[in-house]
Amino acid sequence: MKNRWVLFVPLAIMGLLFGAFIYRLVTPAETLIQSQWINKPMPLFDLPPATAGVEGLKSGQLADGRPRLVNVFASWCIPCRAEAPQLEALKAAGVPIDGIAIRDRPEDVAMFLREYGNPFDRIGSDMQSSVQIALGSSGVPETFLIDGKGIIREQIQGVILAEQVPEIVAKLEAMK
Repeated sequence: MKNRWVLFVPLAIMGLLFGAFIYRLVTPAETLIQSQWINKPMPLFDLPPATAGVEGLKSGQLADGRPRLVNVFASWCIPCRAEAPQLEALKAAGVPIDGIAIRDRPEDVAMFLREYGNPFDRIGSDMQSSVQIALGSSGVPETFLIDGKGIIREQIQGVILAEQVPEIVAKLEAMK
């Protein structure tokens, strides 16, 4: 009679496991990976051109005194296609934009630019994703706001939406 409580131990353990399971269902884990380079200089790189007729990209070119965007994209990326009009709007607003093409063939990059426009001043080819990984970029599209000294100030993961364009322009203007 004294040890009757021992019979409820398995039930209590099951209740705790069920509670932990429910907790994880209602509070999902963080899925975005933030770059560790925010407020640090752009890592050093020297990428060849991603396609003919467009200059490649070197990290040293990002410290020319002008705030800019560096957009990590790929021709095979469906969300990158949806983002193209916003990049064109940013270019039209006077924002300098450089690109890093991830695991992409030159002819595919050229076709992408013909079809969706070319807002880029330069596009580097990152065939092994080494610069993407060095930046802490977890996917495409991803955009970094770079100040005039080549310091990464902000990371935008995913597609830039039309309503974000004025905010991005204002942030870059404030970096001047």
